[in-house]
Parts: sequence; structure tokens; C-alpha cells
Amino acid sequence: MSGAPLEVAIRLLDKRLPDWGFPRWGSPAAAGLDLHACLDVPLVLEPQAAPALIPAGIVVAIRDPDWCGLVLPRSGFGHREGLILGNGTGVIDADYEGPLLVSAWNRNPAPGLGIRIEPGDRIAQLVFTRVTRPTLVIVPDGEAAAGSARGSGGFGSSGRR
Repeated sequence: MSGAPLEVAIRLLDKRLPDWGFPRWGSPAAAGLDLHACLDVPLVLEPQAAPALIPAGIVVAIRDPDWCGLVLPRSGFGHREGLILGNGTGVIDADYEGPLLVSAWNRNPAPGLGIRIEPGDRIAQLVFTRVTRPTLVIVPDGEAAAGSARGSGGFGSSGRR
């Protein structure tokens, strides 16, 4: 890669974040920046209930249209307790400079135990990635867009498991 590294401005909306260790990556090679639950009181997500928006306590300003941020789940919290993102993956466009909110959902079957999220818990991660905007070419109906034999059978049409 060439050029200067991406510089992202971060504004702290929650003054507790530095005490919780923000900003930090979990290891020197970690891709995701830990996002904390900036709650005033614990929150319990009941199984199969509506997702909750949890403030991450920051505003990011990416500003470079060749980059975006992706809010992704943390694997341990999701695997062990069933916490997933209500929208799968959150996309932070380069021109968005509002507060980050994490949509959190308890995927466990009801009835069951709720997932307790404490103030400061690391609930998601923010990954920065490049964006490519290809030139889109509209082709006539019936013409193969790429000339591939795949795709005519619908989703998963490779014929293999």
C-alpha cells in the first residue's frame, strides 16, 4: 500500500472511556477496535426481544471516501452468550459524523436467560476498510453479466455443498 496511513478523528462523548482503556485494539495484530457499552446502568437483553441501541460513546470522522468503518460483533460475547448485532454489520460511511450506536440483540431462544451488559463492557468492534466503487455496466436482459456458468441456478448454484 502506498500513501499516508488513514487518519480518523475521534471525539469522546463519554468521559469514562479512557478509564475503560479506549481506544485500544485487543492485540498488536487485532483488526478491530474495541467498542464499549456507554451505559449508566446495566442493560438486560431478553431472548428474542427487540434489539437495543447501545451508545459507544464516540463520534468518528473518517472523511476519506476511499474508506469506511464496519461495526462487527465480538466473537466471544456472541459465541458464549448469544449477543449479536441487530443489523448484522453496521457500516460507517466516510461522511457520517454522528454518534456511534451499536444495535445489540439476544439470539437465544425464549424463554431463557437474558444477556446482561454492564457499563464499559466491550460489546462490538470497529474495523476500518477500503471502499471500491466499480463502474457499473447495465447489460440487456438475458445477457450474462460476466460470462460465468454459475448463477443460473440461484443462491448457492455451484452445485456443491
